[in-house]
Amino acid sequence: MDIEAIKTLAGQIRAEVSKAVIGQAETVDLMLTALFSGGHILLEGPPGTAKTLLTQCFASAIKLDFGRIQFTPDLMPGDVLGTNLFNFSTNEFTLTKGPIFTDILLADEINRTPPKTQAALLEAMQERKVTIDGDTYPLNDRFTVIATQNPIEQQGTYPLPEAQLDRFLFKHVLAFPSREEELAIVSSHGNRSGMKTTSAFGVDAVVSPEQLAEAVGSVQQVRVQDDVVAYIVDIVRTTRETPALSHGASPRAAAAIAAATRARAALDGRDYVVPDDVKALALPALRHRVILSPAAEIEGRTTDETLMDIIEQTAAPR
Repeated sequence: MDIEAIKTLAGQIRAEVSKAVIGQAETVDLMLTALFSGGHILLEGPPGTAKTLLTQCFASAIKLDFGRIQFTPDLMPGDVLGTNLFNFSTNEFTLTKGPIFTDILLADEINRTPPKTQAALLEAMQERKVTIDGDTYPLNDRFTVIATQNPIEQQGTYPLPEAQLDRFLFKHVLAFPSREEELAIVSSHGNRSGMKTTSAFGVDAVVSPEQLAEAVGSVQQVRVQDDVVAYIVDIVRTTRETPALSHGASPRAAAAIAAATRARAALDGRDYVVPDDVKALALPALRHRVILSPAAEIEGRTTDETLMDIIEQTAAPR
């Protein structure tokens, strides 16, 4: 598939999602980038910012299976992965697959479940397979986790461990819509209190699994010049050398950014990566992989401010 065809596919997905979701263009672009580069995305935002609806519409626009897990404090790993149940008629154990056996998985309010259950996703997100009672079961190559968490409801939540956070390609912070967007939202959705289904909005599948697989294969052929690779590495290494950060990003972060920039370039209709691709993706790719130092917190600095300073001060190739 040529690059222009990938750009067209992305435009079709955006158009379908926009039938139901007003605004959130940056969120959709990051979700597309994650999908086309084989990554996962964590969405953080206040209630009512269309995180769930956006994910449902995104999955509906692509002919992939969609599954949802509502994470709660009493959720167990078996509720996510599945379990072997004894069949008395055959005297054998039969696997009952959990909701993780899907293509696009919405992990809703992922930080409301204990780390033991969160860890059930680690193998699936990293290797796209799950192990149940010693047996390994493969997942689809396009298996993608879109997780949500609410930043303002802290009671009853469990912070995601560093290993879990590192499995996400992006952490995107959703903001409230502009006044114009909110007016359009109320006009479109204000006739009922409940949420309509994606089919009610007319969201249809416009991309087949075969087209998606072909597009992902083509994205991997996008060129990343050596000076751009060096630019990515310099940004990541600086996070480990900055006093304002007590914990910097790992080499996995640099590799993830490089893969994501290839997808962003293809979605923009280019077969080569430019420094602006790195600048656009570095913040969402790093903000969940670094930890602010206590001294910086006392000074009132934020992780995003610190990372933006690093990105802006690192010399970009010309």
